[in-house]
Amino acid sequence: MCHARRVTSEPVHPLDPAGADLAALAKVVARQRAEMERLRDLAATSAVLERAKGVLMAVAGCTPEAAHDELLQRAQDGNRTLLEQCWLTLGALLPPKGQPPAAPTAPTGARSAGSWDVAPTGTVELAKILAHIGRDLVRVGTPHELAQCLLDHLAPETDADAVMLYERLPEDGLKLIGHAGIDATLAAQWRFVPPVSGLVPLDALRSGEPRWLEDLEAGSDRFLLLGQAPERWPSRAWLPVPAGDEARVALGVLRRRGGPFAPRQRELLRAVARLCTGRLRAFDTSQEHAGDGVAQTVQAVFDALPGAAILLTPLRAASGEVEDYRIEAATSEAVDVFGRTGREMVGRQVLESYPSVAGEPVWHGYLQALHTGVPFESEPFVHQDAVGEVPLAATYSVRAAPLGDGLLVTWLRHDIADRQEQRLSDVQRLGNLGWANWNLLTQEISWSEQAYSVLGRSGGQQPLGLERLPELALPEDAGPLAHAIAELVRHARPFDVPFRIDTPAGVRHLRLVAEAVTAPDGTTVEVHGFVQDLTPQRSAELALVESERAMLLQRGILQAERALAARLQHALLPLPVKPVRLAGLRVEVAYLPAQSGIHVGGDWFSAIELPDDDALFVVGDVAGHGIDAVATMAQLRFTAKGMVTTGSSLTGALARLNYLLLHSRDNQNTATLVLARYDPGRHVLAWAQAGHLPPLLVRRGEVRYLDRPAGILLGATAAPAYESAELRLEPGDRLLLYTDGLVERPGESLDAGLGRLAEAVRTHGCGASDSLETLLATMLADERRDDVCVVDIRMPLEGVADATDA
Repeated sequence: MCHARRVTSEPVHPLDPAGADLAALAKVVARQRAEMERLRDLAATSAVLERAKGVLMAVAGCTPEAAHDELLQRAQDGNRTLLEQCWLTLGALLPPKGQPPAAPTAPTGARSAGSWDVAPTGTVELAKILAHIGRDLVRVGTPHELAQCLLDHLAPETDADAVMLYERLPEDGLKLIGHAGIDATLAAQWRFVPPVSGLVPLDALRSGEPRWLEDLEAGSDRFLLLGQAPERWPSRAWLPVPAGDEARVALGVLRRRGGPFAPRQRELLRAVARLCTGRLRAFDTSQEHAGDGVAQTVQAVFDALPGAAILLTPLRAASGEVEDYRIEAATSEAVDVFGRTGREMVGRQVLESYPSVAGEPVWHGYLQALHTGVPFESEPFVHQDAVGEVPLAATYSVRAAPLGDGLLVTWLRHDIADRQEQRLSDVQRLGNLGWANWNLLTQEISWSEQAYSVLGRSGGQQPLGLERLPELALPEDAGPLAHAIAELVRHARPFDVPFRIDTPAGVRHLRLVAEAVTAPDGTTVEVHGFVQDLTPQRSAELALVESERAMLLQRGILQAERALAARLQHALLPLPVKPVRLAGLRVEVAYLPAQSGIHVGGDWFSAIELPDDDALFVVGDVAGHGIDAVATMAQLRFTAKGMVTTGSSLTGALARLNYLLLHSRDNQNTATLVLARYDPGRHVLAWAQAGHLPPLLVRRGEVRYLDRPAGILLGATAAPAYESAELRLEPGDRLLLYTDGLVERPGESLDAGLGRLAEAVRTHGCGASDSLETLLATMLADERRDDVCVVDIRMPLEGVADATDA
């Protein structure tokens, strides 16, 4: 400690203005001014000295007297004044902005009374803060207390809301050794962090440089964030302790407000990180000493003990509350959730090794045992064990007994044999199988309860010998089973044989699997096996076979029906092999059956010349497929031709066809239809429709659909209304009548299909030489799911002979 010198001054006598000596007065003023400067220098020197002593106390973990002696020794060794040495000590924690840590250079020779004030004002303020932190750090005893101390000092200076201390593990992972400002659940979740690439604190330790996360949205692509969502702590800083390649602890400062850290805040955090170095080394020393003595003795005993047991030392916060436990010793059978066993667990903390225990009854039981001194035993619980790579559930209870200042915790496993027996019973019941053993030397036979049930025998009956099992089988299955048993007994050949038995509930399909246990000379002395009831599976297989047979039969019937309908359709709807000429028009017809399915559709057409030299064109589509659709098509086709030929109007013919469908025997079919009659004298095409798609007209390179006159589909209503329309054909016109199979595609609207047809005709159907075959190839590139029928009508150009005239 620095002791202040006694301050005195000469008394000032009252002056008489009239007779005062001006020279004497000047001397008094000079002495007072010099004394004032000396007092200021003394106060400043004391403040800087106290701050420097506080820093040394934190860094070296020494007493105030030892810190004062160390400063004097350093000043003497460096041929510096005590004040200069104090500033050098503080300057080592406060590097100039943008430069590495360096001590300020003091001028040589005598210094003026106020020479200490050469340090910047901001540096003085930071040094004062560091001095307070340094003095408080001397009193902390654990990393948790260190984190809380830092948060208390940094909160008003840097707006810090949480502090985390992560230690770098030998395997390059991270362990949370201290925290403040975060809840226990979050701390338990992030107590152990694997060496993940892009982890911010690990990156700071590897590089030896601080990482300032002031824009998390921009930094999330580069770094992985610890803890909760970014909006909880929008700005963070991670600093290595100590700075450089030797850093082993990362200091994290988390803030609930965003924005960058001010330059002064960055300087303060860098200095605080360097200030914590000595305190963390002191923790390591105390832990090394704590690991001696009782813990090492217990570990030596644990190495020779079976079972799972650990020795715990409570880790307390500054308030005395237990925050965690350190594992001081562990038996070889003790294992944590990360697979570490025995001595690998020593030195780690419980919430690191068993994160899920936080807040559980076991955790409260530990606290109860510590406070009351009465051993605690938990209720039995199920835990997943691993045998090889297979997880198995086992029942445990935990017992915690006080031992000195710590706890001795043991894990007790219960009812292993009972649980294995229960598992075996469950397997047999769920698999509908039972085991059986036959000892051929002692003639002892053992069957499980499920084996009696599978073989249809009651528990009061004696189990059958191996050679008598064929007696249970149906006669046709007894021979193969007896042969397999004989080969097993004579030559130790295992077998897997199906057979059937007759029971009051019906025939059962069983399976017997057996293997032999042989003597050294190869003789079979015992047989192990199991019998399984496969009746449900076999019944399902037989039902599947019958279903496949029925499907094949139905498919054959449908294919025969398709062939018949196709022959009937071909007979009723013959196609011309080339374009024909009707009433001066060139007419080409195409009919393409569907490529998918096995039914024949009801699409049809008519193109004939009437007795008065007019031409009749019809395109229709009957709903449905198969023989019924073909029969309805034939009925409509011949009736329509007959009615128009005998003088019926187009609308009258549609009304009568509608009546015909409504009063047919099944009264189930509907149909769409386009009727058109061409007068060659007037070049006028009159047409009517019943729910059919509009004809497509191509004229002078323009493509458009005709406006449909009113008309509902045939067979829909008893009071339909049909209207007709007229179109004067001009030389070069082309008119397409078609069914919906030409434009419909799965997943596509009808308007899209009509637009696709118009575009195809505009591209491939506007020229006189464009063929119907080219158009169909363009429109029907994919698989056809419905029949397609098209009547292509063309008005030849004047003076141009058509090829069909020849």
